[in-house]
Amino acid sequence: MTGEKINCIGCGRTDAGVHASQFFCHIKVDHGFDFDPVFRLNKMLPNDISIFDIIQVDRSAHAQHDAVARTYTYRVHTKKNAFKSELSTFYPKDNLNPENMRKALSLLRHYRDFRSMCKQPDLYKSTICQISQSALVIDDHQDELKFEITADRFLRGMIRILVGNVLEIGYGRLALSNFEECLKTGQPTRHFKAAYPQGLYLSKVAYPYLNLAN
Repeated sequence: MTGEKINCIGCGRTDAGVHASQFFCHIKVDHGFDFDPVFRLNKMLPNDISIFDIIQVDRSAHAQHDAVARTYTYRVHTKKNAFKSELSTFYPKDNLNPENMRKALSLLRHYRDFRSMCKQPDLYKSTICQISQSALVIDDHQDELKFEITADRFLRGMIRILVGNVLEIGYGRLALSNFEECLKTGQPTRHFKAAYPQGLYLSKVAYPYLNLAN
C-alpha cells in the first residue's frame, strides 16, 4: 500500500482456527496518506481480514506491549448448525448445568497462578495472571452460550483449557472441588479436552490511551 517495506506489529497471536473480532497492530510511517488507507487495505487483504479503522497514536505506542487488558469470548451453540460450524463450537445442552459452570467461573477471580491452565507453562518466567471478569451469558432458549474472560495477560492455550474444564463441570464429568484443587496446586486435571478452537475470539484489547467498544 505504501510502496515501501513496513514492519507491522500485532497485539498478540492466536492458535490456528481461533478468531479475533477486535485486533490491533501498529505501523510507523513518516507521512500521512493522500488516499483512504482503510478502503485500500480492505481491497488488498483477503476476505477473512477486515480493517475497521486506522488511528493515529504517539510514535512510541506499541500494539503488544502497551495493552493493559484483553478479553476473550468463547461462543457455543447447543443445536447443531452448519452455518456456525466454523464460527462457534457445538456442545449439546443435554445435562449441561449452567449454574455449576457459573460457580466455576466465579472461582477464577480468587486465584492468580494459572499454571494448571497453561498448555506449556515452562515457556514462561511467571504464570501469574489477574482475571478481572469471568462470565457466562446464555440466551433465553439456551441455544447459544458465551463465555467472557478478561485479564491483564493470558498464557498459551489458557482460555481453551479453562473453557474445556468449565464445560466438563457443566456436564458433571469434573467436580468443582477438583477444579479448584488444580487452581490451588498448579497441577492440571487428567481427563478433559481443551475446548475446540473455532469458538474462541479475541474480542477486546484495552490500552491506557485507547479503549474502544468491542
